[in-house]
Parts: sequence; C-alpha cells; structure tokens
Amino acid sequence: MFEWLRRGPRRDSRSLRLRSRDEVSTATRVDFEELAPDVDTFLGQAAYLQLGYFETLSELIAVTPELVKKEALSRAAGAALTKHEELVALIRERGDDPTALMLPFREPLDAFRRATHGVRPQETMLSVHITAGMLDDFYLALSASYGETGRRVARILRADDDRQAIVDIIAETISSDPEWKALLALWGRRLVGDSLLIARAALRPTTLRIADEEKVEPVFTELMAAHSRRMDAMGLAA
Repeated sequence: MFEWLRRGPRRDSRSLRLRSRDEVSTATRVDFEELAPDVDTFLGQAAYLQLGYFETLSELIAVTPELVKKEALSRAAGAALTKHEELVALIRERGDDPTALMLPFREPLDAFRRATHGVRPQETMLSVHITAGMLDDFYLALSASYGETGRRVARILRADDDRQAIVDIIAETISSDPEWKALLALWGRRLVGDSLLIARAALRPTTLRIADEEKVEPVFTELMAAHSRRMDAMGLAA
C-alpha cells in the first residue's frame, strides 16, 4: 500500500502532524501544501464525501426497526448533510458549480462506499464512524494549505458529527453477543486500508518520491493512531 506501512512508522519526530479538531495551527502547511490537490479538487472531494456519509446513514435508518436507533442515526445523517450543504455553499461563494466539482469523484467515492458497506447494518454503522473519522481528519490536515478557504473548511469539518449514538449502538451490539466483538474488530481493521487509499488518491502526485513519503508519513501515522483510539473507545482492537 505505502512504503511507510511496509517498513513501519519511524520514531523520529517531524514537523508535519495531524492537527486536532480544536486547533487551527498552520505549522505544517509549508511541508504539505506541495502535495495537496488544487482547491477545486479538495472542495469537490470533501463535499461529496459528506454527501456519501449522509446517503449511507439514510439507508441505515430505513433498515433499522427500533425507533430510538432511527432517531439517533437521523442525527448523524443530519450532521453529515449540514456539512455537505455548508461546503456546497462555500463552493458557490467562490463562483464555482458544486455539481461540476463533485462529479469527477462520484465514481471512485461511490466505489469506496460500496467496498466499505457491510453485510450487516452494524458493520455499515462502524464503516461510517471509522471512515468518516479518518477522512475528516485527513481533510483537516490538508485544509491548512488553502488559506481562508481552508480555514472555513476546517471549521465546517470540526463541527459536531453526532456519531456518538453510533458508538453507543455498536457497544450495545458487542455486549449482546461476544462474537460481535471479534467480527467488528476484524471489519474495523479492513476499513483502514480502503480509507488510506482514498486519502492517498487525494494527493497531487500519482507516485510519491521518497522525499514525498517522508512528508506524508507523519500524517498517515497519526491517522492510524486516531483510528486506534476510536476502536479502543468501542472496546475493539485496532
């Protein structure tokens, strides 16, 4: 997948890092911006990803019988739709057509959604929580490359995603049957590769040089660390 994954993360510190959702530091911009896609690609991908989360969550609402769970999933779907709408509004403010910016990414991102759609609703819930978490973090890391536009995107992505209810549903599922724990842990590990491939495809070069890999490595290392924390919070092994 990536050279840094094959050889394992380096232990020396670097300046490039994944910013927390509460931080607006631009300290990593100089190192990372030469690998970042153009702003139209950045906005189009980010907007379509949020639309995809909304669509998947809406599908889950339809197949979930319990009213309390439907309501919980609807909050997460609403949060994703709000982020999508705010990104679309930003694109329009810049004088661009949101549909035109999103269209090139419809096929690959729809394929990603299909690849991460579970056989069981609980797997798909975990997919949304894990993939949205990883990719939102990645786009936050990219956002420092786009000046005020990037800062506005960061504010949108840092808004509450209302996915805690999904975590609670998954925890309830695990407690109901121990076999779920092993199944969902395995599914969560599978989601990592698909998510990292989407993140990698967003970068400008089609092939990373060794020097480029060294710039990207800390971001992907921290994406993995954040993923492990999400899994741990649900009682799943990353």
